[in-house]
Amino acid sequence: MVDLYPAIEPHDHGMLAVGDENFVAWEVSGAANGKPVVVLHGGPGQGSAPGMRRAFDPARYRIVLYDQRGCGRSFPHAGDPATNMAFNTTEHLIADIEALRLHLGIDRWLVAGGSWGCTLALAYAERHPDHVTQIVLTSVTTSRRVEADWLYRGAARFFPAARELFRNHVPEAVRDEDVIRAYAGRMEHADAEVRLAAAHAWCAWEDAVLSLEVNARGSSYAHLAAPDLLAFVRICTHYLRHAAWLEEGALIRNAHRLANIPGVLIHGQRDMSCPLETAWELARAWPGAELVTLSDAGHLRTESKRLALLRALDKFARE
Repeated sequence: MVDLYPAIEPHDHGMLAVGDENFVAWEVSGAANGKPVVVLHGGPGQGSAPGMRRAFDPARYRIVLYDQRGCGRSFPHAGDPATNMAFNTTEHLIADIEALRLHLGIDRWLVAGGSWGCTLALAYAERHPDHVTQIVLTSVTTSRRVEADWLYRGAARFFPAARELFRNHVPEAVRDEDVIRAYAGRMEHADAEVRLAAAHAWCAWEDAVLSLEVNARGSSYAHLAAPDLLAFVRICTHYLRHAAWLEEGALIRNAHRLANIPGVLIHGQRDMSCPLETAWELARAWPGAELVTLSDAGHLRTESKRLALLRALDKFARE
């Protein structure tokens, strides 16, 4: 059993005004004078969780967690259909990270992220490399259209029954590539019951793709209250519909900008949600990046992934 660090509570927290009438909820825990690290949660739209603090040595890290726009404790919440999604884009999120860094008086920090958090970490670091000391990524994705095409179409060959349910929930999608657009439309529907049904159908497909993993649960989203579930799917489909406002392959193509930033990429070889190919391509394009491939792991947390993450973070804590 791999032991994470003990549970701790934040010693500082607040709401940061980031413009467009948006406020981002943040917290700081660990050592007040420790090595700064910002943790970028997945989703997009899942929000941060207290357990994220436990991957970092609280005696050596100054741990910054925050909820990205529209989710968690941030305001306005995307679970509210009145929330304007025009102010929730990758560009906005990059600017929010910089605003938070300046607000906390941090010069440079380690950037850690998982899944969607990897995309955001790379987009931020390639824009602001002088403010990043190291990068640690798990379950690597860069939000390319080819990656979304695999997750919402290609993977169907392994889960045809689940795919049929997922596809039939939005019969207005006349082609496979219209499914994401159709779900994004459902999440803007005036009827709250229609929005919630679409959110459950979307998450059922996400769970189906993860169902072969050793740590798979009946539902990875059962703990979410309805507003948080709605926010997660609304934000996720919003970003997927626009390919995260990134040129196809840009994050891998521009990885040379990270040449002076050490990085560790941790990826499970059995990840059906984000196949290993993306992490492998990124490692080849990023001078100095170390790819840690785990033969027994997928997208979800495993003992091997926890151990690899702790080793990477403990190594960087000493530098």
